[in-house]
Amino acid sequence: MAEVLFYHLTRTPLERTLPELLEKSLQRGWRVVVKGSDAARLAFLDGELWSYRDDSFLPHGTENGEMQPVFLTCGDEVPNSADIAFLVDGAAMPPEKMADFARVCLLFDGNDPAAVETARGEWKAVTESGLPAKYWAQDGGRWVQKAASG
Repeated sequence: MAEVLFYHLTRTPLERTLPELLEKSLQRGWRVVVKGSDAARLAFLDGELWSYRDDSFLPHGTENGEMQPVFLTCGDEVPNSADIAFLVDGAAMPPEKMADFARVCLLFDGNDPAAVETARGEWKAVTESGLPAKYWAQDGGRWVQKAASG
């Protein structure tokens, strides 16, 4: 059963937060799918993952995903048999599909009222489905767990 983590971004943008979370996932030996909602934005994130820090390398791709530990997509495919899914920029996944992963992370822009409202709806759907969920928010430069369900 998946654990669903909600990340309320208020201090750092997605393009700085996502690489750190991806690095932690790879350190755990997990394969990752990053699902976005806009191809142009996903292409931007692809570029950021190549250059976000000089001393780091995140092996990832958008094509031939079965060979990549991190696969970026706007679709529903998971060709790399991912253990963890990151939903970014309003990408959605029904709770029954989330259950196929060990962990699902939903990252949303806390400075965008529409994104916050969408995340509230996702929280409700996830918790009503019975999946355990945790809500994390940036507080003073650190991640602080603000709520948990299940």
